Amino acid sequence: MSQPANTGLYLLSPAEPTGVDRALWAEREGYGSVWVPDGGGKMHALTLAGALAAKTERVKIVLGVVPVYTHTPAVLASGAMTLAHLAPGRIVMGLGASSHAMMEGWHGIPFVKPLTRVRETVQVLRRMLDGERVDFAGETLSTRGFRLNPPPSHRVPIYLAALRPRMLELAGEVADGVVLHLAPLQALPKMLEHVATGARRAGRALSDVDVVCRFNVLLSEDLAAGLREARRALVPYYSTPVYNKFLAWCGFEQEARQISEGFQEGNREKTNSALSDALLQQLCVVGDADGCRAQVRAYLAAGVDTPVIHPSSADPAAAQRAMEAFTAGNFA
Repeated sequence: MSQPANTGLYLLSPAEPTGVDRALWAEREGYGSVWVPDGGGKMHALTLAGALAAKTERVKIVLGVVPVYTHTPAVLASGAMTLAHLAPGRIVMGLGASSHAMMEGWHGIPFVKPLTRVRETVQVLRRMLDGERVDFAGETLSTRGFRLNPPPSHRVPIYLAALRPRMLELAGEVADGVVLHLAPLQALPKMLEHVATGARRAGRALSDVDVVCRFNVLLSEDLAAGLREARRALVPYYSTPVYNKFLAWCGFEQEARQISEGFQEGNREKTNSALSDALLQQLCVVGDADGCRAQVRAYLAAGVDTPVIHPSSADPAAAQRAMEAFTAGNFA
């Protein structure tokens, strides 16, 4: 089971747009890592990570996660190299495919062969970060003659965000860690089995892959109020195709179908009612401090190595209490 020092803190907060103060607080309070999101018109991970690298001393800084379509491997490698020189041994590069809505809608970038694009990005980026001169011609990427000078003095781990079988297996095969999100506890065993399958392809074991899970935490003494806020936060996720398919794959086919139908019909009541209180308590961490810690510990017992706490309340005071509930002094 993970120790409290492994716990990460997700920096996205409407109350503190840059996340710098939250990161400095996390380092003082004993969190092991801070996770810098990217995209959505909220943060640019590489930019913020540079500020954090200059201001922090101990905490790991994880770019969690950067879409592979919006940054070429050469840009990612150059950014990671710069960060690694600022904070040697403290940088982790998190990558993900993102989604049709974000890539094609927001960026105007064709969302083509995401699994292949992620695989090729990891292949090229790993070689670049290791200091090789890289020539590569793949299905979705090509580069010729690029070399970092000088490369990072410490190895930069690469983590992959994954939801369903093929990406989970790819993470197990090629990455140092896999990042899960909104994963119901009942689905965790089959998710980890897919990671293990990928690891075996590369001659590794599941224990060689850091299993990370990001938890949306809504700490509230009023469970009903916390669940209402959770429902407002999660319905938009599951209205998107990628998370809707993930919910169905996790065993909640009827709920996923109802959300999709309600969204298409513009029927908010139908969409919202698909997420029952019982299901919400599987999808996010809701309740008082002791209850929230118990929920996260259940995931650690089931195979998660690194919990990442995302205080999701719109109330800054409630978000602060959620952060405090998982400090090294409280989460043991």
